[in-house]
Amino acid sequence: MIWYTNNITMKCGEKMKENNSNIVWKDRKRTIFGLPWSFTKYAFTEDKLLISTGVFNTKEEEIRLYRILDLTLNRSFGERIFGLGTIHCCTADRSTPEFDIKRIKNPAQVKELLSDMVEEQRTSKRVTSREFMFGEDDIDFDEHQ
Repeated sequence: MIWYTNNITMKCGEKMKENNSNIVWKDRKRTIFGLPWSFTKYAFTEDKLLISTGVFNTKEEEIRLYRILDLTLNRSFGERIFGLGTIHCCTADRSTPEFDIKRIKNPAQVKELLSDMVEEQRTSKRVTSREFMFGEDDIDFDEHQ
């Protein structure tokens, strides 16, 4: 497996150490001309996605990878010109059911990396997703009795 960190390709055995946790990938939200002039930082560890925003008032979100259900890559024309993209994530987390990893470099590779890591975490924790075609309100449990 290959891990990406700020456009530097790292092989499986080489992991970056930061704050006593293994950072597999990290980047910043890009602004004008694809430059990382933003105070939004993204990082993947082996089991978490970390989103840090703000300068004076900061907010740090932590999403467990096994809770991520769906990933979608969105690339506007302006983002494609500068090699950027936004990954939209749907999760089973109640506090953060949906979020975006906005305007990052190499978005297709990052999405694949994240998808592989999510599947790896789901397998290791023996988590299965149960998707239904209808909601709980549509089921009449008394009908079969």
